[in-house]
This record gives sequence, structure tokens and C-alpha cells, in this order.
Amino acid sequence: MKIFGIGTDIVKVSRIKKFVKKKTFITRLFNKQEVLKCKKTKNPSNCFAKRFAAKEAFSKALGTGISKGINFNEIVVLNEKNGKPFIKLLNKTKKNVEKKFKKKKFKISLSLTDEEKYAVAFVTISS
Repeated sequence: MKIFGIGTDIVKVSRIKKFVKKKTFITRLFNKQEVLKCKKTKNPSNCFAKRFAAKEAFSKALGTGISKGINFNEIVVLNEKNGKPFIKLLNKTKKNVEKKFKKKKFKISLSLTDEEKYAVAFVTISS
């Protein structure tokens, strides 16, 4: 296994709570699946904060940040049935990541956590 990149991010939940009231923020940063999931949870702000942290951590693991064909709403943070989080890439973002690693087979590992005021994400991209 070869590690292509590692990224981590921490987000203050209160910061995200202010922004999620704005529809433009939601649509620019989150996919419809993420919005539906977070709105169903007991604490939507924490849900959105964890997903935002995951997108930031992914962009850091990628080494590009959010630019050059990498879009927040095309980095989708979902959960398996058992609750394990994962990242699904869509459209231009998926194509650009595949181009960067010169292959379609790579693994994105994600860990999320939150505590009252903060949400944290850790991402590795490997072969």
C-alpha cells in the first residue's frame, strides 16, 4: 500500500451553524444526500460541521485544496449502514482526482468525530 496523502481538519460547530442558515452556503458546499441526512439528525449543525471538516481534510490529503476542478459539493460524505463514514467523489472532482493519481483505483479512508463545540476529520488517500 502506498499513501498518496494525509489530511486533517477541525471545525468550530458554531461557525458552521451560522452559515447553514444560508441556502447558498448549503448548495455550494453540500450534496443533496448530505443535506437530507443532516436535516434528519438530532443535531444538524454537528452533522454539517463533520462533513465540512471531511471535505477540507480530503482537499489537504489531495494536496490541492479546493481549486482547479475540485468542488466541495462533489465531495460527498456518506455513511455505510453500520455508520462508518466514507467519501464518494462525483463529476469533475472525480475525474480530476483520477487524473492526478493516474488511476481509477485508489482508496479514501475517513474518520470523523465531534464533541459539543468541534468537529474533526482525518483522511488518507492510498493505493
